[in-house]
Amino acid sequence: MNTSKVALVIGANGGIGREACLALKRHGWQVRALVRTPPAECDAQGITWIKGNAMHAADVLGAAKGAQVIVHAVNPPGYRGWDKVVLPMLDNTIEAAKVEHARIVLPGTIYNFGPDAFPLLREDSPQHPITRKGEIRTEMERRLASATRSGVRTLILRCGDFIGPRAGNAWFSQGLVQPNKPVNVLRYPGDYDIGHAWAYLPDVGEAMALLLEREQDLADFDAFNFGGYWVDGHGMVEAVRRAANNPRIALRRFPWWMTAFLSPFVETLREMRKMRYLWKSPARLDDGKLVAFLRHRPYTPIEDAVRTTLMGIGCMPLPTGHVAATM
Repeated sequence: MNTSKVALVIGANGGIGREACLALKRHGWQVRALVRTPPAECDAQGITWIKGNAMHAADVLGAAKGAQVIVHAVNPPGYRGWDKVVLPMLDNTIEAAKVEHARIVLPGTIYNFGPDAFPLLREDSPQHPITRKGEIRTEMERRLASATRSGVRTLILRCGDFIGPRAGNAWFSQGLVQPNKPVNVLRYPGDYDIGHAWAYLPDVGEAMALLLEREQDLADFDAFNFGGYWVDGHGMVEAVRRAANNPRIALRRFPWWMTAFLSPFVETLREMRKMRYLWKSPARLDDGKLVAFLRHRPYTPIEDAVRTTLMGIGCMPLPTGHVAATM
Protein backbone atom coordinates (compact mmCIF):
# COMPACT_ATOMS: atom_id res chain seq x y z
CA MET A 1 0.00 0.00 0.00
CA ASN A 2 1.28 3.47 -0.87
CA THR A 3 1.63 5.43 2.36
CA SER A 4 3.68 8.33 1.01
CA LYS A 5 0.58 10.53 1.00
CA VAL A 6 0.18 12.48 4.24
CA ALA A 7 -3.09 14.04 5.42
CA LEU A 8 -3.65 16.14 8.52
CA VAL A 9 -7.17 16.10 9.99
CA ILE A 10 -7.88 19.00 12.33
CA GLY A 11 -10.77 18.22 14.67
CA ALA A 12 -10.52 14.43 14.47
CA ASN A 13 -12.52 13.98 17.68
CA GLY A 14 -15.62 15.29 15.87
CA GLY A 15 -17.93 13.19 13.75
CA ILE A 16 -16.80 14.28 10.30
CA GLY A 17 -13.15 14.47 11.36
CA ARG A 18 -13.20 10.90 12.62
CA GLU A 19 -14.79 9.56 9.46
CA ALA A 20 -12.30 11.51 7.33
CA CYS A 21 -9.44 9.88 9.26
CA LEU A 22 -10.85 6.39 8.74
CA ALA A 23 -11.62 6.90 5.05
CA LEU A 24 -8.23 8.41 4.23
CA LYS A 25 -6.50 5.58 6.09
CA ARG A 26 -8.46 3.05 4.04
CA HIS A 27 -7.31 4.76 0.88
CA GLY A 28 -3.63 4.53 1.74
CA TRP A 29 -2.91 7.87 3.39
CA GLN A 30 -0.70 8.40 6.39
CA VAL A 31 -3.11 10.20 8.69
CA ARG A 32 -2.27 12.66 11.42
CA ALA A 33 -4.95 13.94 13.77
CA LEU A 34 -4.62 17.27 15.57
CA VAL A 35 -6.85 17.28 18.64
CA ARG A 36 -6.92 18.90 22.04
CA THR A 37 -7.35 15.53 23.75
CA PRO A 38 -5.80 12.46 22.04
CA PRO A 39 -7.40 9.06 22.74
CA ALA A 40 -5.98 6.87 25.50
CA GLU A 41 -4.53 4.53 22.87
CA CYS A 42 -2.48 6.88 20.74
CA ASP A 43 -1.99 4.31 17.99
CA ALA A 44 -5.75 3.87 17.62
CA GLN A 45 -6.70 2.93 14.06
CA GLY A 46 -3.08 3.39 12.92
CA ILE A 47 -3.44 7.17 13.12
CA THR A 48 -0.78 9.52 14.46
CA TRP A 49 -2.42 11.62 17.17
CA ILE A 50 -0.99 15.06 17.89
CA LYS A 51 -2.05 17.11 20.89
CA GLY A 52 -2.61 20.72 19.95
CA ASN A 53 -5.02 23.59 19.56
CA ALA A 54 -6.30 24.81 16.21
CA MET A 55 -6.28 28.33 17.67
CA HIS A 56 -2.49 28.15 17.96
CA ALA A 57 -0.82 28.77 14.60
CA ALA A 58 2.39 27.00 15.67
CA ASP A 59 0.45 23.83 16.58
CA VAL A 60 -1.24 23.71 13.18
CA LEU A 61 1.94 24.49 11.27
CA GLY A 62 3.92 21.85 13.14
CA ALA A 63 1.28 19.17 12.63
CA ALA A 64 0.97 20.00 8.92
CA LYS A 65 4.66 19.58 8.09
CA GLY A 66 4.95 17.44 4.97
CA ALA A 67 1.17 17.06 4.49
CA GLN A 68 -0.41 17.21 1.04
CA VAL A 69 -3.93 17.60 2.45
CA ILE A 70 -5.37 19.37 5.48
CA VAL A 71 -8.94 18.45 6.39
CA HIS A 72 -10.34 21.40 8.34
CA ALA A 73 -13.08 19.66 10.34
CA VAL A 74 -12.75 21.57 13.59
CA ASN A 75 -15.69 23.30 15.27
CA PRO A 76 -16.22 24.72 18.76
CA PRO A 77 -17.90 22.10 20.97
CA GLY A 78 -21.55 22.86 21.54
CA TYR A 79 -21.27 25.93 19.27
CA ARG A 80 -19.59 27.84 22.09
CA GLY A 81 -17.82 31.00 21.00
CA TRP A 82 -18.52 30.27 17.34
CA ASP A 83 -18.09 33.88 16.17
CA LYS A 84 -14.81 34.29 18.05
CA VAL A 85 -12.84 31.19 17.08
CA VAL A 86 -14.04 29.80 13.74
CA LEU A 87 -12.31 32.30 11.46
CA PRO A 88 -9.01 32.44 13.41
CA MET A 89 -8.81 28.64 13.27
CA LEU A 90 -9.36 28.69 9.52
CA ASP A 91 -6.72 31.39 9.06
CA ASN A 92 -4.19 29.13 10.82
CA THR A 93 -5.07 26.29 8.46
CA ILE A 94 -4.69 28.56 5.43
CA GLU A 95 -1.25 29.72 6.57
CA ALA A 96 -0.11 26.12 7.11
CA ALA A 97 -1.43 25.15 3.67
CA LYS A 98 0.54 27.99 2.09
CA VAL A 99 3.76 26.79 3.69
CA GLU A 100 3.22 23.11 2.82
CA HIS A 101 1.52 23.66 -0.58
CA ALA A 102 -1.33 21.49 0.71
CA ARG A 103 -4.94 21.29 -0.37
CA ILE A 104 -7.51 22.25 2.25
CA VAL A 105 -10.66 20.14 2.50
CA LEU A 106 -13.62 21.86 4.16
CA PRO A 107 -16.80 19.99 5.08
CA GLY A 108 -19.36 22.58 4.03
CA THR A 109 -22.93 23.22 5.11
CA ILE A 110 -26.05 24.82 3.66
CA TYR A 111 -26.02 27.59 6.26
CA ASN A 112 -24.46 29.80 3.59
CA PHE A 113 -27.75 29.95 1.72
CA GLY A 114 -30.88 31.92 2.34
CA PRO A 115 -34.40 31.28 1.03
CA ASP A 116 -33.59 33.07 -2.24
CA ALA A 117 -31.49 30.02 -3.22
CA PHE A 118 -34.17 27.43 -2.32
CA PRO A 119 -35.47 24.88 -3.18
CA LEU A 120 -32.56 23.42 -5.21
CA LEU A 121 -29.03 24.33 -4.15
CA ARG A 122 -26.25 24.12 -6.71
CA GLU A 123 -22.55 24.68 -6.17
CA ASP A 124 -22.83 28.17 -7.65
CA SER A 125 -26.11 29.19 -5.99
CA PRO A 126 -26.02 32.72 -4.53
CA GLN A 127 -24.96 32.88 -0.90
CA HIS A 128 -27.15 35.31 1.02
CA PRO A 129 -27.21 33.89 4.56
CA ILE A 130 -29.78 35.07 7.07
CA THR A 131 -27.97 34.00 10.25
CA ARG A 132 -24.67 34.98 11.84
CA LYS A 133 -23.44 31.41 11.53
CA GLY A 134 -24.28 31.48 7.84
CA GLU A 135 -22.38 34.75 7.43
CA ILE A 136 -19.33 33.17 9.04
CA ARG A 137 -19.60 30.12 6.80
CA THR A 138 -19.79 32.38 3.76
CA GLU A 139 -16.74 34.30 4.96
CA MET A 140 -14.85 31.03 5.41
CA GLU A 141 -15.43 30.17 1.77
CA ARG A 142 -14.52 33.69 0.69
CA ARG A 143 -11.20 33.47 2.53
CA LEU A 144 -10.45 30.10 0.99
CA ALA A 145 -11.24 31.41 -2.48
CA SER A 146 -9.01 34.41 -1.86
CA ALA A 147 -6.20 32.12 -0.70
CA THR A 148 -6.23 30.48 -4.13
CA ARG A 149 -4.29 33.52 -5.37
CA SER A 150 -1.54 32.55 -2.91
CA GLY A 151 -1.41 29.00 -4.22
CA VAL A 152 -3.75 27.37 -1.69
CA ARG A 153 -6.03 24.78 -3.26
CA THR A 154 -9.41 24.05 -1.66
CA LEU A 155 -12.03 21.33 -1.88
CA ILE A 156 -15.45 21.93 -0.31
CA LEU A 157 -17.88 19.06 0.16
CA ARG A 158 -21.21 20.60 1.11
CA CYS A 159 -23.64 18.47 3.13
CA GLY A 160 -27.02 18.55 4.81
CA ASP A 161 -27.61 17.51 8.43
CA PHE A 162 -25.42 14.68 9.66
CA ILE A 163 -26.40 11.21 10.74
CA GLY A 164 -23.91 8.54 11.74
CA PRO A 165 -22.53 6.63 14.71
CA ARG A 166 -20.38 9.58 15.80
CA ALA A 167 -22.58 12.49 14.72
CA GLY A 168 -22.36 14.26 18.10
CA ASN A 169 -24.16 17.63 18.12
CA ALA A 170 -26.48 16.81 15.22
CA TRP A 171 -30.20 17.20 14.73
CA PHE A 172 -30.86 13.47 14.48
CA SER A 173 -29.10 12.49 17.70
CA GLN A 174 -30.00 15.60 19.70
CA GLY A 175 -33.47 16.45 18.41
CA LEU A 176 -35.31 13.66 16.61
CA VAL A 177 -34.39 10.90 19.07
CA GLN A 178 -32.91 10.68 22.56
CA PRO A 179 -29.44 9.07 22.82
CA ASN A 180 -29.03 6.01 25.04
CA LYS A 181 -32.75 5.22 25.05
CA PRO A 182 -34.83 2.91 22.84
CA VAL A 183 -36.69 4.89 20.19
CA ASN A 184 -40.38 5.03 20.99
CA VAL A 185 -41.06 8.57 19.78
CA LEU A 186 -39.59 10.62 16.92
CA ARG A 187 -39.87 14.40 17.29
CA TYR A 188 -39.60 16.08 13.92
CA PRO A 189 -38.51 19.75 13.79
CA GLY A 190 -40.47 20.67 10.66
CA ASP A 191 -43.56 19.90 8.67
CA TYR A 192 -43.63 16.14 8.10
CA ASP A 193 -44.48 16.76 4.44
CA ILE A 194 -41.37 18.87 3.68
CA GLY A 195 -38.20 17.15 2.49
CA HIS A 196 -34.89 17.56 4.30
CA ALA A 197 -31.27 16.84 3.35
CA TRP A 198 -29.29 14.30 5.38
CA ALA A 199 -25.70 13.12 5.03
CA TYR A 200 -24.34 9.85 6.46
CA LEU A 201 -20.92 10.63 7.89
CA PRO A 202 -19.10 7.45 6.77
CA ASP A 203 -20.28 8.16 3.22
CA VAL A 204 -19.06 11.77 3.49
CA GLY A 205 -15.60 10.60 4.57
CA GLU A 206 -15.47 8.08 1.74
CA ALA A 207 -16.52 10.69 -0.83
CA MET A 208 -13.74 13.01 0.39
CA ALA A 209 -11.15 10.28 -0.05
CA LEU A 210 -12.44 9.39 -3.52
CA LEU A 211 -12.34 13.01 -4.64
CA LEU A 212 -8.78 13.41 -3.38
CA GLU A 213 -7.69 10.35 -5.35
CA ARG A 214 -8.34 12.47 -8.44
CA GLU A 215 -6.42 15.57 -7.36
CA GLN A 216 -5.30 16.17 -10.94
CA ASP A 217 -8.93 16.53 -12.03
CA LEU A 218 -9.94 18.99 -9.31
CA ALA A 219 -9.98 22.74 -9.81
CA ASP A 220 -7.78 24.83 -7.52
CA PHE A 221 -10.97 25.95 -5.79
CA ASP A 222 -13.59 23.25 -6.18
CA ALA A 223 -16.91 22.52 -4.53
CA PHE A 224 -19.25 19.53 -4.66
CA ASN A 225 -22.70 19.02 -3.21
CA PHE A 226 -23.17 15.80 -1.27
CA GLY A 227 -26.82 15.01 -1.88
CA GLY A 228 -27.15 12.17 0.62
CA TYR A 229 -30.78 11.43 1.48
CA TRP A 230 -33.64 13.69 0.54
CA VAL A 231 -36.59 12.52 2.63
CA ASP A 232 -39.54 14.14 4.33
CA GLY A 233 -40.53 13.48 7.92
CA HIS A 234 -42.70 10.52 6.98
CA GLY A 235 -39.80 8.95 5.08
CA MET A 236 -37.43 9.44 7.98
CA VAL A 237 -39.75 7.93 10.57
CA GLU A 238 -40.35 4.93 8.33
CA ALA A 239 -36.58 4.47 7.99
CA VAL A 240 -36.24 4.65 11.79
CA ARG A 241 -39.10 2.22 12.31
CA ARG A 242 -37.53 -0.31 9.93
CA ALA A 243 -34.05 0.15 11.35
CA ALA A 244 -35.25 -0.19 14.93
CA ASN A 245 -37.68 -2.99 14.00
CA ASN A 246 -40.40 -1.06 15.81
CA PRO A 247 -43.40 -0.12 13.64
CA ARG A 248 -45.08 1.54 16.62
CA ILE A 249 -42.69 4.49 16.95
CA ALA A 250 -44.93 7.50 17.48
CA LEU A 251 -44.76 10.82 15.62
CA ARG A 252 -44.50 14.06 17.53
CA ARG A 253 -43.59 17.67 16.86
CA PHE A 254 -40.22 18.94 18.01
CA PRO A 255 -40.81 21.22 21.06
CA TRP A 256 -39.60 24.53 19.67
CA TRP A 257 -41.37 26.28 22.56
CA MET A 258 -38.97 24.59 24.94
CA THR A 259 -35.91 25.81 23.02
CA ALA A 260 -37.32 29.34 23.19
CA PHE A 261 -37.66 29.03 26.94
CA LEU A 262 -34.20 27.53 27.52
CA SER A 263 -32.14 29.21 24.79
CA PRO A 264 -31.13 32.21 26.95
CA PHE A 265 -29.33 29.71 29.19
CA VAL A 266 -28.13 27.03 26.72
CA GLU A 267 -26.02 28.17 23.78
CA THR A 268 -26.56 24.96 21.80
CA LEU A 269 -30.34 25.48 21.88
CA ARG A 270 -29.88 29.13 20.96
CA GLU A 271 -27.96 28.10 17.84
CA MET A 272 -30.49 25.38 16.98
CA ARG A 273 -33.28 27.96 16.97
CA LYS A 274 -31.40 30.07 14.44
CA MET A 275 -31.47 27.15 12.00
CA ARG A 276 -35.24 26.71 12.18
CA TYR A 277 -35.70 28.32 8.76
CA LEU A 278 -34.07 25.23 7.20
CA TRP A 279 -36.97 23.14 8.52
CA LYS A 280 -39.66 25.45 7.14
CA SER A 281 -38.72 25.28 3.45
CA PRO A 282 -37.19 22.59 1.21
CA ALA A 283 -33.47 23.08 0.54
CA ARG A 284 -32.21 20.18 -1.55
CA LEU A 285 -28.59 19.74 -2.62
CA ASP A 286 -28.16 19.10 -6.34
CA ASP A 287 -25.47 16.39 -6.43
CA GLY A 288 -25.25 15.99 -10.19
CA LYS A 289 -21.64 17.22 -10.28
CA LEU A 290 -20.51 14.77 -7.58
CA VAL A 291 -22.28 11.77 -9.11
CA ALA A 292 -20.86 12.55 -12.55
CA PHE A 293 -17.34 12.99 -11.15
CA LEU A 294 -17.38 9.78 -9.09
CA ARG A 295 -19.47 7.90 -11.67
CA HIS A 296 -21.75 6.47 -8.99
CA ARG A 297 -24.01 7.56 -6.15
CA PRO A 298 -21.87 7.15 -3.01
CA TYR A 299 -24.71 6.66 -0.55
CA THR A 300 -25.40 3.79 1.86
CA PRO A 301 -29.07 2.68 1.89
CA ILE A 302 -30.83 4.93 4.39
CA GLU A 303 -32.18 2.09 6.52
CA ASP A 304 -28.62 0.76 7.03
CA ALA A 305 -27.33 4.25 7.81
CA VAL A 306 -30.08 4.88 10.35
CA ARG A 307 -29.53 1.47 12.00
CA THR A 308 -25.79 2.14 12.39
CA THR A 309 -26.58 5.59 13.77
CA LEU A 310 -29.04 4.25 16.35
CA MET A 311 -26.52 1.66 17.52
CA GLY A 312 -23.77 4.27 17.68
CA ILE A 313 -25.77 6.62 19.91
CA GLY A 314 -26.98 3.87 22.23
CA CYS A 315 -30.58 3.56 21.03
CA MET A 316 -30.10 -0.04 19.88
CA PRO A 317 -27.84 -2.84 21.12
CA LEU A 318 -24.71 -3.60 19.12
CA PRO A 319 -24.68 -6.92 17.25
CA THR A 320 -23.25 -9.88 19.17
CA GLY A 321 -19.48 -9.91 18.90
CA HIS A 322 -19.33 -6.31 17.67
CA VAL A 323 -16.50 -4.25 19.11
CA ALA A 324 -17.38 -0.58 19.64
CA ALA A 325 -15.23 1.94 17.81
CA THR A 326 -12.47 3.48 19.88
CA MET A 327 -12.38 6.72 17.96
